[in-house]
Amino acid sequence: MDRRAFSRNAASLASAFALAGAGLPRRARAQGVVPVEGRDYRTLARPVAVPADGRIEVIEFFWYGCPHCFVFEPFIEPWIMSLPPHVHFSRVPVGFDVHRQIHQRIFYTWEALGVVDQMHLRTFTRFHVQSKPIDSVDAMVAFAEESGLDGAKVRATWNSFGVQSRCAAAIQLEDGYRIDNTPEMAVAGRFTAVAQGAGGFSGVLKTTQWLVDRVERGA
Repeated sequence: MDRRAFSRNAASLASAFALAGAGLPRRARAQGVVPVEGRDYRTLARPVAVPADGRIEVIEFFWYGCPHCFVFEPFIEPWIMSLPPHVHFSRVPVGFDVHRQIHQRIFYTWEALGVVDQMHLRTFTRFHVQSKPIDSVDAMVAFAEESGLDGAKVRATWNSFGVQSRCAAAIQLEDGYRIDNTPEMAVAGRFTAVAQGAGGFSGVLKTTQWLVDRVERGA
């Protein structure tokens, strides 16, 4: 979703989930894909620093309030599971404005508590199926308690210096990658691929895989 506009018109979620189930092996999905620079991906004029651990860094920039990010979830999850050890995947919530910075805290609170696997999709569902956005710490605590978590611990983590630091680092990353939309994929500190291009949600993963393969080849 573009940072300059907001739309909740996420059509045919059920169809998207059904289509996502028919995934192909990682290498097969990349075959025959010839992404076009400027349409399917961008090369950064100034690369972003990445960890010097020999792995290829892949980042999904997302926002819990973005219906496109919700639809993207069943496409990206099987792809993540197929990644080899030398590819490191992470999620970064965007903080384009004060409203989205509140939502950033949701993800980094879950991360600090070690419950991302348990709560990530459940959080998307609360926003887009139950139509109950989380726009305050009180709403967050209520949701956490409904999910069987310790509300006092969630509140303390939400307000912690560690979560504040993670949010600040996320904003630096989105600025470095010049992220304007969600969902958007970043590869190796050098490229971004947009999930709302001509190829749709499956297309962005083919482009992302093509970029990973390109980095592997040293291109």
